[in-house]
Amino acid sequence: VQLQASGGGLVQPGTSLRLSCVGAQGVSSMNVMGWYRQPPGQEREFVATLSSGGYAIYEDPVKGRFTISADGAKNTWYLQMDNLKPEDTAVYYCYGEGISDNYYRTPFRSWGQGTLVTVSS
Repeated sequence: VQLQASGGGLVQPGTSLRLSCVGAQGVSSMNVMGWYRQPPGQEREFVATLSSGGYAIYEDPVKGRFTISADGAKNTWYLQMDNLKPEDTAVYYCYGEGISDNYYRTPFRSWGQGTLVTVSS
């Protein structure tokens, strides 16, 4: 299953940005939807995750500033990022676990291609 992430860009500190991720093809349902990021020169790290039941978890540095949400009908999820800080600069990757729409209803785990967010004045 291919995931497509979009919405990155160059923004100033204190502003907002919304990332999107869509399960373009082959998705029957999503169970877990998430976002990770990789700051320059660092390892990939967890940002937020959302279960199909609506339970969300955030890493401490983004709590109160980032919100993960989903549109189940469109197999799409979002990361609303408010009050962005320079330390939020990173390549953001979406992650998803779900069930394929093939005959066997195969479970899948997939990553999106990454979208760059740069927060700078």
